[in-house]
Amino acid sequence: MLDFLKKAERWLMLVLIAMLAVVVLLATLELGVTLARDIASPPVLFPGIDKILDVFGRFLLVLIGIELIETMRAFAHGGPVRVEVVLTVAMIAIARKVILIEIGHVSSSEMFGIAALTVALAVAYHVFVRGRAAPGTC
Repeated sequence: MLDFLKKAERWLMLVLIAMLAVVVLLATLELGVTLARDIASPPVLFPGIDKILDVFGRFLLVLIGIELIETMRAFAHGGPVRVEVVLTVAMIAIARKVILIEIGHVSSSEMFGIAALTVALAVAYHVFVRGRAAPGTC
């Protein structure tokens, strides 16, 4: 029974990886089309700050997808989920949120929450990297 469950889990993970790869591919194509359209529309080569922020947000979304595929692939092959990759994905997601945030439309409590999450992720990453560099000293 355990063998069947492990095989089913592996098969489902591969299906999820394939579906996520399709999503990342489509998001990359959309990013390319958006970038080309923004650069070609008047004023040519000067898309404006709103369009640039939109492109950054889409770029970071594609990057998050790629990192998620990497994490899922490692898990599907029986390897351990790398904490560093998970923390990196979380930091990229927070960076995307911060880049796209509209200050006038966000409450102060949400800003404090984002700040606390950013600090927590930075501390976790620092502790992880420090612990990996010098085992037993953390």
